[in-house]
Amino acid sequence: MPTYDYRCKACGQTFEHFQSMKDDPITTCLLCGKTGEVDRLISSVGGIIFKGSGFYVTDNKSSSKSSESSTGSSGSTSN
Repeated sequence: MPTYDYRCKACGQTFEHFQSMKDDPITTCLLCGKTGEVDRLISSVGGIIFKGSGFYVTDNKSSSKSSESSTGSSGSTSN
């Protein structure tokens, strides 16, 4: 269920309301209580929710970086 942004024409304040996509837009300001003075705003950012086991730093790490660091440290200790 998405969070929608609303702006009240009467009090000029912006607020968020969590509701289903199937629900009609609200018509009463939650801050000042005026009816018929609320506009739903178009959101410019969509939320991303990652579900599952997750993503880790090591998921896309190439093995060449770990081999370079091990050869670099062994090369400096052999002198």
